[in-house]
Amino acid sequence: MTTVITMTTETTKARIYDAVMERGKPVTPQELAKELDISWNTAQTYMQQLKEEGLLEHNLVGGQNIFSLVQKESGKLTQQELETHLWKAADILRGSIDSSDYKNYIFGMLFLKRLNDVFEEEAEKIEKETHNKKAAWEDPDEHQFFVSPRARWDELRKITTDIGAAINKANEALEEQNPLLEGVLAVTDFNNKDKLSDKVLSKLVQHFTAHRLRNIDLSEPDLLGRAYEYLIKQFADDAGKKGGEFYTPQKVVEMLAHLLEPAEGMRICDPCVGSGGMLIESVRYLQQKKKNPRNISLFGQEKNVNTWAICKMNLLLHGVVDSRIEKGDTMLTPKLLEDGQLMLFDRVLANPMWNQNEWGREELLKGDPYNRFAYGLPPQKTADWAWIQHMFATLTNDGKLGIVLDNGVLFRGGKEGTIRQKFLEKDFIEGVIALPPNLFYNTTSPGCILIINRAKPASRKGKVLFIYAANDYEEGKAQNFLCEKDLEKIWNAFASFKNIDKYAKVAMLQEIEENDWNLNVTRYVDVTVPEEKVDVNEAYAKLKTSEQSRAATEKELEKYLKELGYTNR
Repeated sequence: MTTVITMTTETTKARIYDAVMERGKPVTPQELAKELDISWNTAQTYMQQLKEEGLLEHNLVGGQNIFSLVQKESGKLTQQELETHLWKAADILRGSIDSSDYKNYIFGMLFLKRLNDVFEEEAEKIEKETHNKKAAWEDPDEHQFFVSPRARWDELRKITTDIGAAINKANEALEEQNPLLEGVLAVTDFNNKDKLSDKVLSKLVQHFTAHRLRNIDLSEPDLLGRAYEYLIKQFADDAGKKGGEFYTPQKVVEMLAHLLEPAEGMRICDPCVGSGGMLIESVRYLQQKKKNPRNISLFGQEKNVNTWAICKMNLLLHGVVDSRIEKGDTMLTPKLLEDGQLMLFDRVLANPMWNQNEWGREELLKGDPYNRFAYGLPPQKTADWAWIQHMFATLTNDGKLGIVLDNGVLFRGGKEGTIRQKFLEKDFIEGVIALPPNLFYNTTSPGCILIINRAKPASRKGKVLFIYAANDYEEGKAQNFLCEKDLEKIWNAFASFKNIDKYAKVAMLQEIEENDWNLNVTRYVDVTVPEEKVDVNEAYAKLKTSEQSRAATEKELEKYLKELGYTNR
């Protein structure tokens, strides 16, 4: 019985807020009570609650309480407002579910609300232009994403019981009508009352009702995409070590995309795509270079189904509609195939799990139908060189790859050492970059970046560039982070491909062979600090002066002590 009363309360509050929105001008509780056929006290109480939630503002005019919608100068939602609003949704879920699961529900609600608001915006525009209401609101062909009646936000807001089941049905309806969304929304189950009561879900729906997310409401075109990225980072911060499973720090992603220089017409792939940051940064790189970001093809694969859904939503909120992101284990069942063979890409970039020890080696020992491991299978305890070989096998003849890995990939011996030697003898490794410590969520280890190029330019053949960037970072509370100047330094060093004192070294393959094919950066870049030269005569003179000064001070002190009646015994 209590739940029903609470739901009625939330519905009344929603009706009051809707009525104020429809009026578009200030209103008193008395006026609204009469319009909605509720008591004055009820109207006053819930309007005051809406004010405290930041949805209404209040003024006292002529002794009367006047309420109106909160107005912004531009009338458009800013990034700060949206980010704050989205992060507050976590407060509603706090105590109901584990914090590591917040992202699944909040991303799902955000995406559902965004689809609804854009659908309404499109429908109103079509109806205004064509005067055909039926086509505007009921014809799927008129919309990029069609929202059927049972999935519309206004219908969800009316529901007071079994809200989770209604949200699930709304998501199912969206997937049925929109093939691009297949599997993206239904992966999150809202209908678990042990975790999410009707009361909690009603608050969540009400919270997301506070801001319209139509294109016309956003202060910037990519506002939703960047707010989504903000949420991914916040959830990664909150998840600690687990955050590294779906998020790579933005500056590391930016560095890698810039080093690989994606261009128009290219196919770009991340075989362990996580939340999609590498692919989105490739799009952003083209935008920064004033190129057409729609003239590239994006591909990825992700094993974790929830993370796969987050990636799909992330790309769609960034306006990337035609990507191909597959679900599944890349190592055992690669899904990015053409005519039964591995698809080939111009650029491949990734941050796979470091030192992964469960990667299917026993199964692959029986044979790999895609011939990815021509240089050998690495040991069970670490899949690092298995990832490199998979990525390499998917490169075009002039393709490049960039990968973020643990430093051990540079110097470990045994099977890994043999594979590394073969890559070097074939002259595929172009650059090695030593990163600072504690950049990542799941480890304090420094890590490194390997740049591998199937078609190194003539000026770089027989050479490898080593960059020691381990000292260039800013310290944070929980993690260190890279700054723009640190990235610029790395990019400039890689582009120039020249020796830089204490920072970069171009090593010939012969020198690397002499070092037993070890790629540890400090073997090539001298980072030792030279000892300061000491002038013995000068130092001795300073010592004598100090001793003389001390003796004079002691003599002066003894004089004062004697005057005060103190004597040596």
